[in-house]
Amino acid sequence: MTARHEVIQAESASFPVARACELLGVSRAGYYRSIDAVATPTATRHQALTLEVGRVFQASDTIFGHRIVHQKLQHEGIPVSVGTVAGIMAENNWQARRMRAFKRTTRQDDGAKFFPDLIRRHFTAAVPGTVLYGDITYLRTGEGWLYLATVIDMCTRMVVGWALDDNMRAPLVRKALHMAKGRGYVADRAIFHSDRGSQYTSKEFTRWCRDNGVIQSMGSTGECWDNAAAESFFSIFKNDFYHHYHFDSRRQARTATVKFIEWFYNRYRPHGHNEGGLPPAEAMHQKLNPVIEVTLKIAA
Repeated sequence: MTARHEVIQAESASFPVARACELLGVSRAGYYRSIDAVATPTATRHQALTLEVGRVFQASDTIFGHRIVHQKLQHEGIPVSVGTVAGIMAENNWQARRMRAFKRTTRQDDGAKFFPDLIRRHFTAAVPGTVLYGDITYLRTGEGWLYLATVIDMCTRMVVGWALDDNMRAPLVRKALHMAKGRGYVADRAIFHSDRGSQYTSKEFTRWCRDNGVIQSMGSTGECWDNAAAESFFSIFKNDFYHHYHFDSRRQARTATVKFIEWFYNRYRPHGHNEGGLPPAEAMHQKLNPVIEVTLKIAA
């Protein structure tokens, strides 16, 4: 154990380990390895881990359960078992907030043209931007309803496009897909999968897809499993965010929703679909920049 590690250990009871490591220019992972190397008493190790578990749990706004807290710590290079994390959270009565599910919003237009299901419940893709999926949900505010349309990358689960409005007509879903394309996340001849909601079968949306080289795919009528990937995101959105807050205005809900999507979900929250539990945006970066990632690892 180095002198700097000894200082951090000595002050750990009264000064955050993460901040101490930052100030002294050492990594938290290195600090914990040094503790293990000199056989520090179990109580001290447990105390240090309790501080780290508490830090991640509180940073999630008490949303993360023990498995996601464990994933986040592993991603940060802090060695700890999922059982230890679960035990620490139980000791401190840190319980993740969970709420009810939600209802669907899209409605089918029986007279519209439907597209074949090109996904067949195969919710994965090897390359970002080649397979996308979308859906719509709602948020209640003091001024009335606010509707959210999302476009999610099947490879990384990143929300690559979104749109918010006080109605859920066709322009809502078109704007979300237009954002995804404008940000460079829609490949040529990409497949876009959705349910059979009237917004996705509208002339406006189908024309946009045709003009921009996007191939539409749709699940079967009444089969929620045919769009399970979109359902999964909205379950996270509702349980980790929406059900815990009240919004007086649409503007307030819009600001909070954008923050949740772009920071918490895309860039902070570990995602079980990605290798190593990487947050979607980080997984996207690695998939799109494999040469850079390999170079950095070799240099390290």
